[in-house]
Amino acid sequence: MSDQRPPSTALSTSHQNVALAHPSHLWADPDWQRFWLTLDRLPWKVLTLIPAGEGAPLDFTLSMAVMLSRTGMTHIGEPIQVADGTQIPLNQLNPFLAEVRACTEGGQRVIVALAPAGSNATTASIAKASDGVVMCVMMEKMKSRDAQRTLDLVGHSRFLGSVIVRPDGSMAPPPPK
Repeated sequence: MSDQRPPSTALSTSHQNVALAHPSHLWADPDWQRFWLTLDRLPWKVLTLIPAGEGAPLDFTLSMAVMLSRTGMTHIGEPIQVADGTQIPLNQLNPFLAEVRACTEGGQRVIVALAPAGSNATTASIAKASDGVVMCVMMEKMKSRDAQRTLDLVGHSRFLGSVIVRPDGSMAPPPPK
């Protein structure tokens, strides 16, 4: 990692002390574990988490990335890097993507946290450069039209799925079948 890049481009192993908006014990929750196991079956080295829209705390996807990384490390016993892509300016886009690529070339997986697509010009580009995208929806805080705009900006085919989270960080139950 270069010392000349702003902290917003830093990759960090998820076991570092990161201020979480949600309780840190959620990584051990069975719902988070099921979420991880679902994602682990899919072919990805770089996974991006993108909010459906505005309305969640600024660290919404970063907190989720850290929890997912912790859950995954518990499962596979190897580091899973977390990259904070929530504030990447245009002039740092290429160095950020190069840093993520360097991690994957070294055999590591990376989970990238992104800002809402409508609030950061680089969000869609970072998402498109990944192997897959998960739309993160905070229940009762985000609008469906913002989610549709996010899908359109990133491209429907890039999405692996979505996850609905309550404001307390717990998973919302799936809809009835």
